[in-house]
Amino acid sequence: MSTMTEDLKAPAVKHVPVGWPPRNRREMKVKVLWIGVWLVFLKAPTEDLVNGHHTTGATAAGALGLAAFVGTYLTLVFRNIGRPFSPRIVVTLIAVLGVLAPVLAYTLGGAWLGLFIYLSVACGATLPLRAAYWAIPAGAVTMYLVGLHSDAQEARDLFLLTLLIGFAMTGVGQLVRTTVELRKARATVAQLAANEERLRLARDLHDLLGHSLSLITLKSELAGRMLPDHPDKAAQQVADIEQVSRQALVDVREAVTGYRRPRLAAELAGSQVALTAAGVVAEVPAEPDLGGIPEESESTLAWALREAVTNIVRHSGADRCVVQLLRRQTLDGAMLELSVEDNGSGGSGKDPGNGLTGLTERLEKVGGTLEAGRVRHGFRLVARVPAATSVDVGSGA
Repeated sequence: MSTMTEDLKAPAVKHVPVGWPPRNRREMKVKVLWIGVWLVFLKAPTEDLVNGHHTTGATAAGALGLAAFVGTYLTLVFRNIGRPFSPRIVVTLIAVLGVLAPVLAYTLGGAWLGLFIYLSVACGATLPLRAAYWAIPAGAVTMYLVGLHSDAQEARDLFLLTLLIGFAMTGVGQLVRTTVELRKARATVAQLAANEERLRLARDLHDLLGHSLSLITLKSELAGRMLPDHPDKAAQQVADIEQVSRQALVDVREAVTGYRRPRLAAELAGSQVALTAAGVVAEVPAEPDLGGIPEESESTLAWALREAVTNIVRHSGADRCVVQLLRRQTLDGAMLELSVEDNGSGGSGKDPGNGLTGLTERLEKVGGTLEAGRVRHGFRLVARVPAATSVDVGSGA
């Protein structure tokens, strides 16, 4: 599909959908930033190491332990964003965190109790729900017991926070898993729809060509038998074969034209799925009123919608989109208007690209018009086509 402007270099979407692995460098940065926010709880143990309240050996051991803990945590959480580890590896890495957190907090003091926050986050984000419901309280209780040895007040302050953050992450983890399953289900539905369409095409071709080809075969055999003794009758059979073949060719062309012509209702439904999958919050009319709309007008609007959605998904960087379908009475008669407005850039090109040019020509062929350009908060495309044929307009005058 050609783009709507020449040099479109904007990223695909402004945010990274939950549960998707990073697809480019920008999405990788977003994922790292999202995970890095949680590293704020490392401030206390880092300051504890820098202030030098421990011996040189204890400081060195604490630094190594902290590096091992953070490395294990980041490996576990970041890797499980898109393509998770096997259950055995997940349990092993959480066990490493479960050993390092109490050992460091017990030996180096209450400033290290914040490591249990990371243990709780890791359990909530990566473990199955039933296991997480046991592991999170167990980690919180362990933190409290270790804190009684070093800093009871800090332990009491962090106990509830550890529980809440852990259980909140179970919700995030469940959302990620649900999103992945939903994407798989959509792919399955699309495959089933494609298979159903192939079956329909096979049935239609059989109905269209089965009778014609059988008749051609029969008349060919008759012409072959008549040719030696009755050449005039054979010539008649050949003429019938030609007529049947021409009619079959017309039927096939009409069928192929119908398959190739997009339907606006189908494009609207497909646009909703495509925009949602791309992380764009979309408002799309569910059941458009297309009564009395000429097929050519409907098909042209479907092309316009497809072009607009393609630009939004690939190039605009938008995260919101509104699609409207309205009937309007103008000086040129009744028009069906398709409006697609998003909050993206519309691309970086200053001149219309091949997509807009081709779309304008397609609309002009059916008596329609196209308006596209930047608005205050994004980009807007408006395509209009006649809502009635010229015959209908003349009869109603």
